[in-house]
Amino acid sequence: MEDRRLILISALQHYVFCKRQCALIHNEQLWQDNWLTAQGQLLHQRVDTKDPETRKGIRYERAVEIYAPKLGLSGILDLLEKNIETGELKPVEYKKGKPKTHSADLVQLCAQALCLEEMTGKYIGSGALWYWQIRKRVDIPLDQNLRLKTLEIIDKTKNLLNNKILPKAVLTSSCKACSLKEICLPEIASSKSLSKYVNDIYFDVGEKE
Repeated sequence: MEDRRLILISALQHYVFCKRQCALIHNEQLWQDNWLTAQGQLLHQRVDTKDPETRKGIRYERAVEIYAPKLGLSGILDLLEKNIETGELKPVEYKKGKPKTHSADLVQLCAQALCLEEMTGKYIGSGALWYWQIRKRVDIPLDQNLRLKTLEIIDKTKNLLNNKILPKAVLTSSCKACSLKEICLPEIASSKSLSKYVNDIYFDVGEKE
């Protein structure tokens, strides 16, 4: 029987960053903070605790819950901007770092827009990413290529989570910033089998004695 649970939009961002990280967090329920994740939590706390407001014809709603059963997604949007005159909606996602070389942030933002479209019936042509490290807002056009890529990632993430798949660890440069590095142990999995790793430890201890 197919699992019809809604997956969190954040899982898409985790999937693009690392499929194994996505499975560890969302299937295995494993999480461990490091200084980077702690910074991110503080940033979102500062953003989410502000009250709604209207300035220069724009309504700002924060920590907006979004829910799209057809897409199979749910989540919380950092900021939703609504043009009072035109009714135009724009999702804004806050990030602690700077623009990335991979598409994780873009996919997450696009998925938020797709959810809003399902909820409201309104087309959303663009969104924005606000990067704390560089203090800069980057406007993102939600074009057809990004939409297709996002829908593809949604399907792949659903398959990973609904089928309880745990990908093998692969050591990359991204592992250095991952809070789950000590749980995942990519150095071991990528270089040798666990049994060989254990044997090497005992062999080294025996030599020292």
